[in-house]
Amino acid sequence: MNLFELTVPQLAKTLRNVDRWLKSAEQYAEQRKFPVDNLIGARLAPDQYPLVRQIQTVCDNAKFIPGRLAGKEWPAHADTETTFEQLHARITAVLTYLETFKTSDLEGSAEKKISLPWMQSKWMTGIEYVTQFALPNFYFHTTLCYAILRHNGVPLGKNDFIGGIPMRD
Repeated sequence: MNLFELTVPQLAKTLRNVDRWLKSAEQYAEQRKFPVDNLIGARLAPDQYPLVRQIQTVCDNAKFIPGRLAGKEWPAHADTETTFEQLHARITAVLTYLETFKTSDLEGSAEKKISLPWMQSKWMTGIEYVTQFALPNFYFHTTLCYAILRHNGVPLGKNDFIGGIPMRD
């Protein structure tokens, strides 16, 4: 099984969705007459990351997943974003990185041993990494971005979360 189709296109699609949510938040803030960057620190619970860190984490996961599977270096980000403009730029940078991947880059990655920095010499296979950890973690943080924006009044719905679907006649 080649993990490219399961990861790279979906990660990119979801990042583009998140970027659109931020644009919706900007429009909402303009209509309601408040600085959109007030939402940067918004969170659902005191012990959860604020919006800015959720988006940074979504971006990190989107680059770590194919990077680990392909053994390819990913771009470093300093996690210093404080504005929506900077968050858009980070999403764009990660989308640009994802565009560098080809199907062949992930060939054989389902069986590859994947270790994470905090696993202390333990590993899982690429397919286990993707299905048991990486994608659930990516969607967890993506969902929190969506929920924080919705909780603060940004008019988003299920179609905004899912994005376009490839329907055929």
